[in-house]
Amino acid sequence: MGSTSDKIAGKGNELAGKVKQATGDVTGNDKLRAEGAAQELKGDAQQAKGKVKDTAKGVVDRL
Repeated sequence: MGSTSDKIAGKGNELAGKVKQATGDVTGNDKLRAEGAAQELKGDAQQAKGKVKDTAKGVVDRL
């Protein structure tokens, strides 16, 4: 997966996780809230991975 794909997928997971957490808060569903938190963390990690790939590509391009 390329850096842009990682960042897009990450943003999608982050947003979906926030929606799940909010839904869990409103309904009092602790399981849904936890799933949302985990999905949001996954999204954060995917975005970070995309940024690392961008940085690595920039370093290689300068060599």
